Amino acid sequence: MKGKVAIVTGGSRDIGRQVSLKLAAAGVKVCVNYFGNKSLADETIQLINEAGGNAIAVYGDVTKAEDVKKMVGECVAAYGNTIHILVNVAGGLMGRKVLADIDEDFWDAVMNVNLKSVYLVTKEVVPYMTDGGAIVNFSSQAARDGGGFGGAAYAAAKGGVLTLTRGLAKELGPKGIRVNCVSPGMINTTFHNTFTKPEVRTNVAAATPLRREGKAEEVGDLVLYLASDASSFINGESVEINGGTYFS
Repeated sequence: MKGKVAIVTGGSRDIGRQVSLKLAAAGVKVCVNYFGNKSLADETIQLINEAGGNAIAVYGDVTKAEDVKKMVGECVAAYGNTIHILVNVAGGLMGRKVLADIDEDFWDAVMNVNLKSVYLVTKEVVPYMTDGGAIVNFSSQAARDGGGFGGAAYAAAKGGVLTLTRGLAKELGPKGIRVNCVSPGMINTTFHNTFTKPEVRTNVAAATPLRREGKAEEVGDLVLYLASDASSFINGESVEINGGTYFS
């Protein structure tokens, strides 16, 4: 993978950071997209540089076409006209709300950050991809089981990512571009620190066959595999990574 170029949306923290670190360690030049917190992006770049990797931080709101175009343009300007790998990590729950409390603005915000972002970034990046390109999207176990209480909008958006992944796998496969997604379960990240009660996390971990939460590094390893030629005949797949709590 040495010398390849990747864009990782939401690449500055948690799973996105680990994806960026894993790719960089394999010799990939990484464009680390961030939106909310530049200091986290700078920390990620520093970690990559200290390990001998090559990366730049690129600002962009991936729910806006103009920002996405500028972000991709900065990556191309830095590393050339071919983008070999795209990892669409950016997303979020936005809050737990039952149907009666979901207004149109909240619904649109959840769909935009989780699903529209994948469409916008992928559409902008694909013209720079060639035979052998790899796209890895982020769905969720929630796409399969409906998510936790108050997470229906998020689950619906992630279900959309799963379906979009499979549609694009068929469309882009003849061009030699593979499109897959990973579907994490309970992973120890800021996401669950913010939105999941400690007792719920404890109960989920206890009910998991491996008796623990997953680690962001483990998800990063899976993404590295799907982005590499080691998975060259895997296309349109959703790989569950949840310790055995759900089987697709």
